[in-house]
Amino acid sequence: MIDDLDLGYDEQDRGDKGKHRRGRKRGGRSGGGRGKTVFALLLALVLLGGIGGGAFYGFDRIQNYFVTPDYDGTGTEEVTVQIPQGAFLADMAVALYDAGVVKSTKAFIQAAEDNSRSRNIQPGTYKLRKEMSGANALTAMLDPKNRIINGITIPEGRTAKNIFKLLSEKTDIPVKDFEAAAKDPEKLGVPDWWFKRTDGKKAKKSIEGFLYPDTYEIPPNATAEIVLGQMVDHFLSVTGEMEFADRVQKERGGISPYEALIVASLAQAEAGTKKDLGKVARVAYNRVYSGTFDCGCLEMDVTVNYYLELTGQKTKTSAEMTRDELLDTKNPYSRKLRGMVPSPINNPGKDALEGAMDPPKGDWKFFVAIDKEGNSAFADTYEQHKVNEAKAREAGII
Repeated sequence: MIDDLDLGYDEQDRGDKGKHRRGRKRGGRSGGGRGKTVFALLLALVLLGGIGGGAFYGFDRIQNYFVTPDYDGTGTEEVTVQIPQGAFLADMAVALYDAGVVKSTKAFIQAAEDNSRSRNIQPGTYKLRKEMSGANALTAMLDPKNRIINGITIPEGRTAKNIFKLLSEKTDIPVKDFEAAAKDPEKLGVPDWWFKRTDGKKAKKSIEGFLYPDTYEIPPNATAEIVLGQMVDHFLSVTGEMEFADRVQKERGGISPYEALIVASLAQAEAGTKKDLGKVARVAYNRVYSGTFDCGCLEMDVTVNYYLELTGQKTKTSAEMTRDELLDTKNPYSRKLRGMVPSPINNPGKDALEGAMDPPKGDWKFFVAIDKEGNSAFADTYEQHKVNEAKAREAGII
């Protein structure tokens, strides 16, 4: 009888004696080797009547090693689970396990892999129950009535101040709560290394730039910290997938990721079309870092407008700005101060981030919108720029 249970080797093992077996897995969940031996020994002892109650406990534990832990039924008390943007099946499984919905992450993953509809699960908040089987948890998440819809869309290029107002209108959380939470970006999840600069200037630890524009599901009873943290998490996820920080450090000549994020925000504010985002980013790099632009400053009116909004003043068009406002060197976002401004001036989207990470090559230092579709003309010299401005005037743009 014991021979029939195959204690420790199989037919292939018998025929391969003397051969190298380095590639064979020993033990583990595959059920081969050591695990198979233990299982066979215990089963043999059971059949021979050679074990008592204590050994049955040990056998039960070993059996659980081979069987996916899972609950039976549709669950007990109600619980809400938040599935973040960009979550994979494994991330969903962890969220469900942490909330006590499933007995193991594997129970949910196996159920999802067996059901092609699992790819339809959307980010958001779900009303589920604790102690559900993996299959029942999946079924519940695929049922639209269990998804709590409380979405808000944050457009690209909005300032943090503007975003706080949008969020407050949607959630009834006071603007002052968002302002208070935003004072500590690191507490919201922004890693400290993001605030490093290589241009000799001290980084301003601002939440600006890290509130990724997208559509978000607001969890029930959310706080300002939870909502802003959700947006920061999404920023980190998107930039991580893009390898934004790594590529900037390798390809942008020593410019820090934070400075590139600032450039992305400038491009988001200045470019009139998607195709011009990278070119505007290149202009910003050329003006500040190339050493070939006379003042080594940005000379962009959008930075002045950002300061006006930041200080509670009314924003203006370029034509409405006074000379004092344009040239005020006491303003840290002045268009005439040398170097890059202290922080991003809005929250850029993925296209602007890509434009700052990998801008097209060019010596452009000037640009101007030349048609009502927002297309810009770019120039290396001021003389070329004057010609482009004349085209813009003819088109009634300036």
